[in-house]
Order: sequence, then structure tokens, then C-alpha cells
Amino acid sequence: MWLVADEPEHLQFAVAVDMAQRLVAPGDTLDTDRRQYVQRLTRLRLHQQVFRARVLQAYARTCAMCRLRVVDLVDAAHILPDGHPRGAPVVPNGLALCKIHHAAFDRHILGIRPDFVIQVRRDILRETDGPMLRHGLQEMVGVRVLLPSSPRAHPDRERLRERYEMFCRASPPPDEASRPA
Repeated sequence: MWLVADEPEHLQFAVAVDMAQRLVAPGDTLDTDRRQYVQRLTRLRLHQQVFRARVLQAYARTCAMCRLRVVDLVDAAHILPDGHPRGAPVVPNGLALCKIHHAAFDRHILGIRPDFVIQVRRDILRETDGPMLRHGLQEMVGVRVLLPSSPRAHPDRERLRERYEMFCRASPPPDEASRPA
């Protein structure tokens, strides 16, 4: 048995039980006659649909970071994960984020300070790539997140503080070359 995928943000992982199910190397093709399927048992969070509806309503179906309003691309993200003791499915523990910002937030590429200002990991700021990296991630530094019109729906600053500390711990240390002399 092999662990082939880990998705802690979704509280799940995937295992391969035989050699045929192991990951295919990049560039390799998979024979169609080797495709196999298995049913899996998953734990469905019944409260997630209500949480999503309430968070998206609070944020007017708009990404709090980039202001994208294509509702099919906007998620309800937890500030503290669902499995965390304070990760309750309540609006103050939620943010409306587009798919890319949700993934970046979950993977600690972007962080939000308790004053609602976005920060980006140092190593990501040094990367060179296309316009999505530049405009979608790097230019988010210092942007204040969009807040719901109702103060009761604003992100909880204590939860943001705790999540921002997680972001800071996940950030790689500065390179020797980037430190001031």
C-alpha cells in the first residue's frame, strides 16, 4: 500500500493498494485498458452547504481578495480549518475567496493579518512567471480584503491572528543573500 496524495485541507488522502494504481510519471500515458475504478467512502460535511451560502451572501458573492464575482469560481474558505477546535462553520470564520486565492490561502502562500491586510510568502514574491503569478498573487501584498457590509459578519480577528501565525510559521526563512548586510 502506498500513500499517493495528501490533502490535509480537505481532511483526506489517497492510497494505492497495488502497483497498477501508483502515480504515473509525468509524460507517461496510461493504457485505457488499465483504468480501474473503486468506490470510496467519504465523510460529507453536512454543514458545509449552509456555511457556503451564508459566507457568499455576506460577501455579496465576491472574492474578498481580488473582487472576482463569477460565483462558480468563488468558494467559502475557512479561516481556521473545519477540524480545528475553533474552526466552527460560522461566517466570522469564513472568507469568500476565488478558487486560486482559496488554494493559496489554504497552502499558506497568502496570509491575512488581523488588520485585514494580505501578505504573500517571500519565496513567492521572488518567483518569475506569467501574469497570474504577478497580478493574482504578488500584487496582493498590502491589499486590504473586502469586508462584508455587516460588522457582525467580519472575519474574527482572533481567528485571523491564529491563522496568520500559521502562515508565518509555514513561510520559508529568508535566504542569506536576501538579508541586509
